[in-house]
Amino acid sequence: MAGNEPPPDEWENHSSQSAGESAAERDLDIDVSEVVLELQPVFEAVAHPRRRYLVYTLSEETQWSLDDLATKLAAWETDTKEANIATLTRHEMYTSLYHSHVPKLVDLDVIEFDGDTETITPGPHAVQVLAALEGAGGSLDNRQETHARSEFDREDSR
Repeated sequence: MAGNEPPPDEWENHSSQSAGESAAERDLDIDVSEVVLELQPVFEAVAHPRRRYLVYTLSEETQWSLDDLATKLAAWETDTKEANIATLTRHEMYTSLYHSHVPKLVDLDVIEFDGDTETITPGPHAVQVLAALEGAGGSLDNRQETHARSEFDREDSR
């Protein structure tokens, strides 16, 4: 039997005592906001590498044009300098972002998108998703996080 787990004959009594409480509330005696427990939007937001890259960019700058974002993400994906990104590669990334990833993140309230100016800004759930990415660290995608952080480090040293 593991740790503080009650013996089998006490399981029924133990589970009835904790009805309606989360594990954190029961075991740590703390109140947990329902918003924190809503992880599905976080998982959906970070399920695709391009969406993770997009969310990482919000740590660097809080406003992006879709074209600039497509260039940056294409550079990260191909491990190429932004100035060396081919027009076709940039266009493919732009199309992918515009038709798939941006709408998904807008639906999840992670970003806001102004269709007139094609500008992306953080949405109400951006902080939650960024916190999840930072908390997960390399366990989600070590290459992405390392690349994103190294890009930030180079810019900070200028």
